[in-house]
Amino acid sequence: MAHQHDSGSLRQGFVIFIILAFLTFIEYVIAITNQSVLLLTIVAIVKSGMVLYYYMHISKLGENEDSTDHHSAEWKLVTNRLGFWLFILSDAFLFAGLLTTRFNLLGFTRPDLDRNLGLIVTGVLLISSFFMNRAETQMAHGDQKGFLISTSITMLLGIGFLAGVVGVEWQRAPFSAGDSAMSAVFYMMTGMHAFHVLTGVIFLGVVLNNARKGLYTAENHWAVEAATVYWHFVDVVWIFFYPALYLIGRLVQ
Repeated sequence: MAHQHDSGSLRQGFVIFIILAFLTFIEYVIAITNQSVLLLTIVAIVKSGMVLYYYMHISKLGENEDSTDHHSAEWKLVTNRLGFWLFILSDAFLFAGLLTTRFNLLGFTRPDLDRNLGLIVTGVLLISSFFMNRAETQMAHGDQKGFLISTSITMLLGIGFLAGVVGVEWQRAPFSAGDSAMSAVFYMMTGMHAFHVLTGVIFLGVVLNNARKGLYTAENHWAVEAATVYWHFVDVVWIFFYPALYLIGRLVQ
C-alpha cells in the first residue's frame, strides 16, 4: 500500500512537470507570435499556482493545527512551517519590488537577450524542481538512496542554471551594469535571483550531508521540507522573471 502511495506521489510530480514544461513552451510561442502580455501573464500565474499548490504543499500549513500540546513534535512542525512561510512571503516582496521596478523603468521594452538561452536555463530550473519534488517524496516514503540521488541531481542542475545565467548570459549581455536603467534592472533581477539559487544549492548541500548521516526519517524530515519549499520558491520567482526579461516587450538594441 505504501509503495502504491509512493508511486502515485511520484507520478503526480511527473505530470505536473510535463504541464509546466508545456506551458513554458506555450509562453515561448506566444512571445514570438503575438506578444500578448495578457496571455503571458496568465500562463505565468497558472504555472506559479501549480508549483505553489502541488510542489510547495500549501495545504500542509493546515496539518496538525488542532494539536493542543505546545511541546509536541506536531505543534513544533506547525510553527516551523508558519515561520518559514512568513520568511518566504517577506522575500517575495523583494522580488515583487524588482519586478515592479522593471516595468516602471522599462515599460514594455526589453533588453536584447538570447531567448533560446533563456528558454534553456528556464528548462533547467523546471527540471531541477521536478527532481527536488521527487527527492522530498522519496524521503517521505523512506527511500534514503533515492533522496540522495535526486537531491544531488537538483544541486547539479542548480549549478547549471547559475552557469547559464552568470557564466554565459552576463558575459554575452549587450551592456555592462552601469550603462543604463535597463542594464541595472537586468543585473539586479538576475543577480538577486542567482544569489538565491546559490543559497539554495548550499542549503541542499547541508541537507544532503545530514541525510548521509542518517539524521532524517520518513516521519521526521522538516529540514528536507524547508529546503524543498525554498527551492520551489526560487523556481516561482523565475517563472515571472523569465517572461519579464526575455519575452515581454519591444526589443531594444
